[in-house]
Amino acid sequence: MGSSIPLFSVQGITIRMHITFPLILIWGALQFGVFTGGGWSGAIFGLIVTFLLFAIVVLHELGHSLAALRYGVPVKQIVLLPIGGVAELGRMPEKPIQEFVIAIAGPLVNFALAIILAPLGLALGQGFGGWPPADLFDNLGQLSFNAIFNYVFVSNLFLGIFNLLPAFPMDGGRVLRALLATQVSYQRATSIAVTIGQTLAWMLGLYGFLNGNFFTILIAVFIFSGAEAERQLVQTRSVLGDLMVEQAYSRRVQTLTPQSSLRDAVKLTFDSFQADFPVCEGEQLVGLLTYTRLLEALDQHGPNVPVGKVMLTHVSPVAPDDNLFAAQQRLAESNLEALPVVADGRFLGLLTNRDIGEVYRIASTQPDLIATLKLDKVKSLS
Repeated sequence: MGSSIPLFSVQGITIRMHITFPLILIWGALQFGVFTGGGWSGAIFGLIVTFLLFAIVVLHELGHSLAALRYGVPVKQIVLLPIGGVAELGRMPEKPIQEFVIAIAGPLVNFALAIILAPLGLALGQGFGGWPPADLFDNLGQLSFNAIFNYVFVSNLFLGIFNLLPAFPMDGGRVLRALLATQVSYQRATSIAVTIGQTLAWMLGLYGFLNGNFFTILIAVFIFSGAEAERQLVQTRSVLGDLMVEQAYSRRVQTLTPQSSLRDAVKLTFDSFQADFPVCEGEQLVGLLTYTRLLEALDQHGPNVPVGKVMLTHVSPVAPDDNLFAAQQRLAESNLEALPVVADGRFLGLLTNRDIGEVYRIASTQPDLIATLKLDKVKSLS
């Protein structure tokens, strides 16, 4: 995830902070310092509890991550956002039991923390006075150990319980799908879990609307859209999962050399309506000039600068026998429209989002056709 700052690493997992993360700290200070009238002490209270809650969020996401590593699922990073944390897995778990363990590990961390904090609080003289702590809302925003402990203790439990709601993108949605997938197909399990989650989102949104609670409505929208994104992801994997790059990439593409000028690139764009250009020396790929990079370079350097000075050199190509769904995910994650296709050091063509879209549309209705046709025949039918 771009626009994030690395903080530290745990067992090779990098924890990063998105550049918008400080907004939640500002909100915490305003919430308890201004909106509830707590003044400076309330603002400091807000900063402390927000920081502690996101420390708990890190532990929650590490629970998912360490469970994923146990099954050999790579973890790219953990990113802290104003709305929470995200553990980015390198791939989806292969078996229902793996998804179940990885999904449940996060809430279990919260419950384990509660088990640890309760006796620790009692040992430090923290009186709970029943459940929920009787003075939770009485001393809310007060700069005291009692107020901070109660708020963090209850919020930690709420985080664990809330994440177990059977709705994507919460952990409970994945737990539900994993359980369903032991009885039905993965795609069918996803469809059922998504339907349940979106039904809950509608109910939550209606409740928020009737009570004038805008924040509840936002949560409902977040749940609904997250469930729909999960449905689309699984549908895409179902259609593309058995296909290879070989069955989708464009062979006949225009290329540039490092000595070509940006003027040449613009002319090729108008002549061919191709937006991204591989940069080659003979048959060897040396870089990629994307449309976005072309516009940036024209603005910074003008049309006469050589392509070799502005091309991207860090874009890793795909191979013809690479999985098409994995390649599509790489395109999405890197915010690129095209990836070069290379085999045995020789440039072969480009895989674009348009190529994948064409194959996806045909494979959705005629899966056997894609398995036998090459790209030139596929495009003649689209």
